[in-house]
Amino acid sequence: MDITFQTMVLLTVVAAVAGFVDAMAGGGGLLTIPAMLMANIPPLLTLGTNKLQATAGSLSASITMVKKGLIHPKQVWRSVFACFIGATVGAVAVQLSPPDLLTRVIPFLIALIGLYYLFAPNSGEITSEPRVNKKTWQYGIAPLIGFYDGYLGPGTGMFFALGGIALRGLDMITATANAKILNFTSNVASLVFFVLGGKVLWSVGLMMMLGQMIGASLGAHVAVRGGVKFIRPLIVVMCFAMLAKYVFF
Repeated sequence: MDITFQTMVLLTVVAAVAGFVDAMAGGGGLLTIPAMLMANIPPLLTLGTNKLQATAGSLSASITMVKKGLIHPKQVWRSVFACFIGATVGAVAVQLSPPDLLTRVIPFLIALIGLYYLFAPNSGEITSEPRVNKKTWQYGIAPLIGFYDGYLGPGTGMFFALGGIALRGLDMITATANAKILNFTSNVASLVFFVLGGKVLWSVGLMMMLGQMIGASLGAHVAVRGGVKFIRPLIVVMCFAMLAKYVFF
């Protein structure tokens, strides 16, 4: 399909903003998906193209977090592998069944995340005692969230970060960093099926990838420097913005 140069530039700028937001709080798809739909890109092509550019953004943020020493690949590879399996199963499952149930549940999950960060002011400022052991997180929680991303997706980065804080007792910066590499993993697993199904608009996706990578890299740097006081309010805003989208649109 034909996309004008002006539209391509606008979508690239939107992707950069989404990457910046997504690197810190998640929910970048709240910006990119409506923008692509408004550009008259068909829904399935929008979802596939969104996965392409989101994968680039989560990769850029992950690389920045690794360079900052906030992610140690040797410590998370089991979670990454299990997450990939979960996301793959989810991506297959969504081809076989309508995601009506999860669509109804999502607003409640997102509302709970927003309320948690809003009314738990000390959450994530320091490490705390884990509520689940490492194996439960690696082989249970991580692939479950990965399955959700492969099956539907909105708010996946928030779920990974909240799980790291509430269940593993991580501080918010570390939890956010780990969420990026896990979200990248689930994005890749989902993207494979969109590519195989021919549901990626490459000309648009590659341009948006550039914006995503720039925005995500900047967002990751700001997240590290700004710390908890900057990330928490952004997560709350994105949660309730996503909730408003599901309720009113």
